[in-house]
Amino acid sequence: MYQIKEYRGHIRNWKDLCGELNIDLSLDREAREQAILTAAYEKWGEKVGDHIYGMFAFALEDDETGNIFACRDQFGAKPFYYYLTEDGRLLYGTFIRQIMAQDGFVKELNEDMLQLYMTLTYVAGEDTFFKGVKKLLPGRTLTFKDGKLEIKRYFRPEFHPDNSKSLEQWADEIHTTVTHIMTEVKEPEEIAESFLSGGVDSSYVLAVSDVKNADTVGYDDERFDESPLAKVTADYLGVNLNRCRVTPEEYFAIVPWVMENMEQPLGDASAIAFALGCKATAQHTKLCYSGEGSDEFFGGYNMYRNAERYGENLKTFYVGNTNIMKEDEKKVLLKNYKEGVLPINLVEDIYKENEGADPLTKMQDVDIQIWLEGDIYFNVDKMSEAAGLEIRMPLTDLRVFDIASRMPSEYKVNAEQNKVAFRTAASKVIPEDVAFRKKLGFVVPIRHWMADPAYNKDVYEKLHGADAEKFFNKAEVEKIWDEYLGGNSDLWRKVWVIYTFLVWYDIYFN
Repeated sequence: MYQIKEYRGHIRNWKDLCGELNIDLSLDREAREQAILTAAYEKWGEKVGDHIYGMFAFALEDDETGNIFACRDQFGAKPFYYYLTEDGRLLYGTFIRQIMAQDGFVKELNEDMLQLYMTLTYVAGEDTFFKGVKKLLPGRTLTFKDGKLEIKRYFRPEFHPDNSKSLEQWADEIHTTVTHIMTEVKEPEEIAESFLSGGVDSSYVLAVSDVKNADTVGYDDERFDESPLAKVTADYLGVNLNRCRVTPEEYFAIVPWVMENMEQPLGDASAIAFALGCKATAQHTKLCYSGEGSDEFFGGYNMYRNAERYGENLKTFYVGNTNIMKEDEKKVLLKNYKEGVLPINLVEDIYKENEGADPLTKMQDVDIQIWLEGDIYFNVDKMSEAAGLEIRMPLTDLRVFDIASRMPSEYKVNAEQNKVAFRTAASKVIPEDVAFRKKLGFVVPIRHWMADPAYNKDVYEKLHGADAEKFFNKAEVEKIWDEYLGGNSDLWRKVWVIYTFLVWYDIYFN
């Protein structure tokens, strides 16, 4: 009989599933969700993921045979890792450290990942920085039976534009669906707060929720501080706003804690501010909403407006939302550069899947499968867990994606605006100037802070230290550092991606 051995997540359609699977509705959440997963596997087998709305990663093990079945949600909101030992056993967990703690694990650095990381700033694809430790990719199942491992795909993003609807009809469908999902994301007795920036996503989630307290991150430097915009939205909705003030001292001090809890390096500078926001929010709630998912689903990034111009060239260069270093730069910087280890290899199959789609759809598909899982959801999961905060993302839902997958690109992006239909839906409950506000992103003043000798001591030491010499040509790293300090602030990302790797390496390999 199969038993739950590993599970993290939140099942939204639990009431329907309990009715269909004959499960007692009065069970507490933990017992109920475990009962759902075991009963669902018994009924639907490897198709279990098709019946669950929410975020989940779980493993079931047969007590008699030792056979293992694991499943990860459609978009990768929750992680799952596995590792085959030399003697043929399967180690697994939703944290890498669970695998590292088990007999048979051998810790070795997968140096190839560094070459990819320097372009992407995150860990994309199934491999990790630990040799042999692999991610179960989104929308996949894992079966381990009689010593044989099999990975199958039960979901992939597909796009089938429907040209029969107007903009208002698409907006109505989005709003009706999101409003319904908000009735499922928590139980009546649970009290949630919601992250709030100056943008449309978090404002929309807040507006359709019953939240009374919102949380934002701000800086003393007004050029980067979105908290006044968040305050305007909060006041309009009659919600109290808690502001976490992030200082450069706190920001740099928490970097090692962040990299340790990430378990793998992440070069997204906003992750550090997000970690501080999670820690501050966890002081007064254990449940919080966040607005991830809609940018990738509905065309929210400003670069998507260039999609038509890129055309067929996309498959030669577009590897996702970030592209920090080109191959020529890495050849100069890395001591052990390998010719065949290329970021573009990670997306070749995606471009084959979406052959014939328009350029915007191709960009979205890459970001949904690579960037969203590797950076956005990874960051949310790791930092919330480390802070003791549960984050639920209402806009990351198969039913929301279903709308986006049918929506023609003209209702996502046009010459003047991105995320057009989504913003139109949001404008039903928030002011138009908020719904149609230009996307700012989660801005961090790092390009200025890191140039300040008051804060960059550890950055300097890592870039000039012994670990840096193991992997990088020292003179080339110092050249980037000196040029950055000399006033070329655009180089901050290259400095940061090297620094975050070195911080992580020091924690896990020294």
